[in-house]
Amino acid sequence: MINRETIDKIMDTARIEEVVGDFVHLKKRGTSLIGNCPFHGEKTPSFHVSVTKGIFKCFGCGKGGDSVRFIMDHEKYSYPEALKFLANRYNIEVEETELTPQDTEAQNAKESLYIVSQYATTFFVKQLWETNEGKSIGLSYFKERGFREDILKKFEVGYSPDVWDALTQSATNNGHKLEFLEQTGLSIKNDNGKIYDRFRGRVMFPIHNFTGRVIGFGGRTLKTDKNVPKYVNSPESEIYHKSNVLYGLFHAKKAIRELDNCYLAEGYADVLSVHQAGIENVVSSSGTSLTTEQIRLIGRFTQNVTILFDGDAAGIKASLRGLDMILEEGLNVKIVSFPDGHDPDSYMHHVGAGAFKIHLEQNRKDFILYKANVLLKDAGDDPIKRAGIIRDIVESIAKIPDPIKASVFVRECSNLLEIEERILLSELNKMRSAKLKKSFDSNQRSQQSNYNPNSGSPEPLGPPDNLWDDDATTLTQVIEIDENQEKEIIRLLLTYGHEFVNWDKIDDMYIGSFVMQNLADVEFENILCKKIIDFYKVEIDNGRLPTANHFMKHEDRDIADLAITLSASPYALSENWLNKHQIYVHDESMDLKSTILGGIFHLKKRKVDKILSSLLKEIKDEKDNDNQMILMQRYGIIKNVEREISKFLGSVIVK
Repeated sequence: MINRETIDKIMDTARIEEVVGDFVHLKKRGTSLIGNCPFHGEKTPSFHVSVTKGIFKCFGCGKGGDSVRFIMDHEKYSYPEALKFLANRYNIEVEETELTPQDTEAQNAKESLYIVSQYATTFFVKQLWETNEGKSIGLSYFKERGFREDILKKFEVGYSPDVWDALTQSATNNGHKLEFLEQTGLSIKNDNGKIYDRFRGRVMFPIHNFTGRVIGFGGRTLKTDKNVPKYVNSPESEIYHKSNVLYGLFHAKKAIRELDNCYLAEGYADVLSVHQAGIENVVSSSGTSLTTEQIRLIGRFTQNVTILFDGDAAGIKASLRGLDMILEEGLNVKIVSFPDGHDPDSYMHHVGAGAFKIHLEQNRKDFILYKANVLLKDAGDDPIKRAGIIRDIVESIAKIPDPIKASVFVRECSNLLEIEERILLSELNKMRSAKLKKSFDSNQRSQQSNYNPNSGSPEPLGPPDNLWDDDATTLTQVIEIDENQEKEIIRLLLTYGHEFVNWDKIDDMYIGSFVMQNLADVEFENILCKKIIDFYKVEIDNGRLPTANHFMKHEDRDIADLAITLSASPYALSENWLNKHQIYVHDESMDLKSTILGGIFHLKKRKVDKILSSLLKEIKDEKDNDNQMILMQRYGIIKNVEREISKFLGSVIVK
């Protein structure tokens, strides 16, 4: 277990903008940094980082926390693993106390998969550079293809000997458990119980995760036997999910962010070749079909993707069909193709690094226009084929979420396709309407299947029948309003609780204590708010004043999430813009008396309104005259309290 001093040092050193910035492309907006959330797909940034508060918050999916929580959620790490990750990033030595055997086993299970993967990487690299077989077969292959040694070492490329169980024997002899070799897919057990290596007689490409740890492998055979698959990849495991991984991203992410563009190639060798040409912002989908998760991974660093296509015409047409989903995710897509018979790897070695760079710069075309040109060549003068191609192009444009960008492509395609712009727009609108209707119908069916008539919620097919009735305000609605007011009190405590009261000649009391005294007669109903208030009371009674940081790092995740949500704001006004337009915006901190008392009395008014509503119902239902009179007297007393509260708030009460 990591000791308290080390944890405090890690927490004090880790900077939220640096930690998150390693994974998300952040831009300055007001007092926050924003970017596309890494936890859910989105096209409009709703992910905010507050440098001053040391927290992140997504107002789309709701995730939030500090640097440790971000690493835990993003990397699926345990708390100790996340702390060690941050300690490693900031070169902090981790001091640990002794763990129980059970804790050690649980903590080491996943870590063992990483360790055995790294062992395999080291083994393959050693085989490539230090053994006769590796040098004569593997290294010769790379050198014949023109790869430099520094590129091979940068990507930790290796060689797996053409022996049944060379890696398995080496790993187990060095203390690694067979179960972890099997879980990563490095070793396979057949039906007869025989253990053998998955990769044999292949050059090896380690696949690194976002933080540089090896999670899987791709192995290329050097044999010409057609019965032997050209590439073999690691199977899915606890640490390797191929649909969420881009080969080369660990080495490319910094360049992608700086150059605001990502080159997307097809294979491992393509990535190495483009790097050798001095272009580091390149990744590949490792020879598999591109997934939505991979596209969103790119979108966290840049909105610009340039696809590097092989020169094979049939391959280009097949690839075109799968790239519409990049447009659907809101990214800008360009295409670079190579002369027939060449892929990025072969073309770079054919013409050299300088000419390769020039080719990329001079042959970049917008995906839509490129697609139109490629397909029109096949159609020739055949009107049926041309009509089909036009619909195909419009379908791609319909995927673009930005209407302005889509209209630009419509105009350009109108000239290219020699068809009136209004016809293309008409077809585009039909497709969008059909898509919207399909989505709406699906949503309605989902709501109908989940609807519970006894839940108290409105029927999904329309508003309730009593929506406009005089007594339509239900107790549920009052409770929801109460919840908002209760959360506002928590926000004020977190934001201003540590400051001193500066009104009515009160100068020796913290705002936190003032609020608690004035709400001593109020019962909080929201469970999380009540937990925070109860803790606040206990701490104040013991002479301590809780801080916002305490609740944001609370062991109860729900309390921490609420504290983070209430401490963060998705909105920020530009002071330069306000000054330029001579606009004055009220700052609540400039008049803390109104801010704090407003929060207190708004909550009290809601509680009083709820009591009055309940009393009216009791009066209406009560049959005994004496009891009815008692209830009416109570109503009059509470009504007077409401008038006093409303007087402060400046409300108008209908008599």
